Amino acid sequence: MTGPSSVDDDRGCLCAVLAVPLTLLTLIAAYFCWTALTISPSGAWDDDAYAGIVLSCVVTLAASGTAVALWLVPPVRRAVSWWWILPALLLGVVSGARWAVGGVGRVAKAVVDLCP
Repeated sequence: MTGPSSVDDDRGCLCAVLAVPLTLLTLIAAYFCWTALTISPSGAWDDDAYAGIVLSCVVTLAASGTAVALWLVPPVRRAVSWWWILPALLLGVVSGARWAVGGVGRVAKAVVDLCP
């Protein structure tokens, strides 16, 4: 025998154990990305809604970034394939776009309101 036997290979168990935090972080990112997308300010004066959007985007980016950082650890990368991290990456991109569009839209609205 030159390699380990199939009985000693615990890669399936390791994948299941490492999939739990990746799944939880992705679910957290999905929830806060959903809240960022569903919050709609009543007007340019609605600072609380804009703050909620920014907070949701920040939490989404933090959860997505943590999931990616966890996946980048070499033992995790060997045990868990790349497609496990794809949903977290997509949620991070959507959240970043929402943050950028929400901030740009607010600044543009303020500039329009200032012009006579």
